[in-house]
Amino acid sequence: MRRQKNLQREIVPDRKYGSPVATKLISYVMRDGKKSIAERIVYAALEEAGKKLEREPSEVLNAAIEHTSPVIEVRSRRVGGATYQVPREVRGERRLQLALRWIVSAARGHKKRHSMAEALAEELLLAAKGEGSAVKRKDDMHKMAEANRAFAHFAW
Repeated sequence: MRRQKNLQREIVPDRKYGSPVATKLISYVMRDGKKSIAERIVYAALEEAGKKLEREPSEVLNAAIEHTSPVIEVRSRRVGGATYQVPREVRGERRLQLALRWIVSAARGHKKRHSMAEALAEELLLAAKGEGSAVKRKDDMHKMAEANRAFAHFAW
């Protein structure tokens, strides 16, 4: 019997910028269901990043995601007793998911020195410029995929 299809929920755009991407970012920042706190953190971070770069906050967010979304990743594939890291192209939804996850986790790493809003703003700034640990993580993933290019014929 076939599995049930995965239903895609419609993402409601956020109140301030009307962006579904900002809504997803708020959800990734949120802890223990405290969405209003997560909204305050994200909006403060976007405003601060926008001021420092002298651009619209939504533009900064889009630039940061553009620089951190991976194009290719490696997936484990077991073939005849051996496990190979097979390079695969990344679907659009997963690209956004990985980019947001990496930005938030990098900001949580900075958090020791700053508030979460300041740390997130700093990481968004660095990502928008094409720097920072989230961008480094994307580059590492691309290098790993390039190194395992020989196993691309195992792609399914």
